[in-house]
Amino acid sequence: MCIEDKAPAAMAEELGKRLKQARLNSDMTQADVAMRAGVSRKVVLNAEKGHVQLEALLAIMQVLQLTSQIDRFLPPAIVSPVQLAKLHGRQRQRASGQRKTHDEDALEW
Repeated sequence: MCIEDKAPAAMAEELGKRLKQARLNSDMTQADVAMRAGVSRKVVLNAEKGHVQLEALLAIMQVLQLTSQIDRFLPPAIVSPVQLAKLHGRQRQRASGQRKTHDEDALEW
């Protein structure tokens, strides 16, 4: 089963396992990573179980030299040229929250 087919909790657990393996590959203890990342050992332990806050995850990734993976994980979003034209060159700051029905989509064509 691919990771994208898993539930969010299972994906978080898989990420934690990968983080632990990266730490072991770097031959570092949880205490080493915690000290260098400026977090407690319990935060590292929880991260390896898939329970971590974003800022702590990023600090741990920096220590393990994994931050180069972030662009692959979540590449910078590109603004659609059509959307830019509709907004007269400005980028959207928020979503409208309005959803179109299939009938409305058909009418636009």
